[in-house]
Amino acid sequence: MHDRDLTRRRDFIRVGALSSLGLTLPRLLAAEEHAKASGRTESSKKATSCILLWLGGGPSHIDSFDPKPDAPAEIRGEFKSIPTKIPGVHFTEHVARLANRIDRFSLLRSVTSPENGHERATHDLLSGYRFTPALSYPSYGSVVARQIEEGQLASAGDMPGYVLLGGYPFAYGGAGYLGAQFNPFGVTDDPNAKSFRVRDVSLPGGSSPERVSRRRKMLAAVDTFQRGVESADVGVMDAFYEKAYALISSPAAKWAFDLENEAAHNRDRYGRHRFGQSCLLARRLIQAGVRFVTINMGGWDTHQNNFKSLKTKLPQVDQGYSALLDDLAERGLLDSTVVACFGEFGRTPKVNPSAGRDHWGRAMSVTIGGGGLRHGLVIGETNDRAEEPTERPITVADLAATIYHALGVDFSEEYLTPQNRPVRVNYQGTPVGELF
Repeated sequence: MHDRDLTRRRDFIRVGALSSLGLTLPRLLAAEEHAKASGRTESSKKATSCILLWLGGGPSHIDSFDPKPDAPAEIRGEFKSIPTKIPGVHFTEHVARLANRIDRFSLLRSVTSPENGHERATHDLLSGYRFTPALSYPSYGSVVARQIEEGQLASAGDMPGYVLLGGYPFAYGGAGYLGAQFNPFGVTDDPNAKSFRVRDVSLPGGSSPERVSRRRKMLAAVDTFQRGVESADVGVMDAFYEKAYALISSPAAKWAFDLENEAAHNRDRYGRHRFGQSCLLARRLIQAGVRFVTINMGGWDTHQNNFKSLKTKLPQVDQGYSALLDDLAERGLLDSTVVACFGEFGRTPKVNPSAGRDHWGRAMSVTIGGGGLRHGLVIGETNDRAEEPTERPITVADLAATIYHALGVDFSEEYLTPQNRPVRVNYQGTPVGELF
C-alpha cells in the first residue's frame, strides 16, 4: 500500500493513522461447547480476553516480587520485604496492595531468557519467538486478531480486537509477518489528561453521520475506479476503511473511551496517573468487547537511581494493577479475563556504582491470573541472589504458550509468511501446567 493511497482516504474521512489501527472487529467465543466436549469443569473454561501490563525497559524482579532480604546489602537493595497472603512468600514494601491480592493471581519467579538487549528481548517477550532480523513475529494480540478475523474466535461487533495503549515498545507489539491489517488500534494519548480524546472514535470537524455516509459511498466509487486503472492492492486499505467507519459510528466505542462517564471514586481508586487510568480504560475496553489490550508503561530501564525511580513507579503499578483486579472481579469479568504483568527482562542482582541495576535476562518475575487460571501459586524459584532459576525454569516460549492456551488459541496452527513459509503460532513452548 502506497502513502498516496492512505492520504486519499484520509481526505474522505479522518479516522487517524489507519495503517496503525489493525481494526479487526472482535468477540472471542466463550468456548463453552469446547469445554463441555472435552469434559472440562466450569473453572477450566478458556478465557475470552486478556490485559497485558507491559513494563517496558525491564522491571527489577528483586525489588518487586522476588526480594532477597538475607542477601548482602549490594544485592538486597534499599527496600524492605513484606509478607503476602501466602505464608513464607514475600514481596517488597512498594507493592503492598498486590501482596494482599495474591489470591487473584499467581507468580512465576523462574522465567528466563537469553536476551539482554531491549529490542531483541521485547520482541521475544511480546511474541514468544527469538528475535531474527529476517522475520518479525506477531504479538499475542495480533494473533488473537487474526483468529477473530478467520472466525476461529468470534466477533464483538464494532470494537477492535486488539488495542495498544501507550505506543509500540521498541517498535514491537504489532502484527509482524501477519500483515498490517492485524496491527492494534493504537492510543498514544494520556488517559489521565483532562484533554484525553481518541480521535478515531469521533466524527471529524463536526461532520454528521449522514455526511460521513455520503463520503463512504464516494470512497467506494473512487476505489472501484482505482482498481481499474492501478495495479496497487487496495484490499488492505479497504478493510481499514470499513473497520474504521464501523468504529467511529459505534456507541460501544464512544462509551468505552469516554472516561468522563466513569464514577470519580472509581477513577480515584485506580490512581490519577497515566498507568492507573490506562488500567481503567483497559477494563472499559474489555467490558465493551475488546479481546486483547496491552498497556505499555515505559521507564523501567533503571541503570541509575533505581530505588528513587521505583519509589514512584512501583506504587503506581501497585495501585492500578490491584484496582484492575478488584474491578474486574466485582463486575464478573476476572474469570474470563487473563491479566498478566511483565517486561522484557529482570535487572542485575548486584547494585551498580550509580545506584542502579542493569539488564538481566537470566531471571525475571511474571504475574498472571484471571481467565480461569489457578491463583495464589508461586511457581519456580531463583537462587539466594536472584541470579537464575534453581527450580522449574520457564522459557519465554512457555510463557507465550501459557497465554495462548488460556485464551483457547491453537498455538500449533501455522500461518504463512509473505515468502510462503509456514510458521507455527508458537514453537517449542509448553503451557505452565500448574496454572490450569
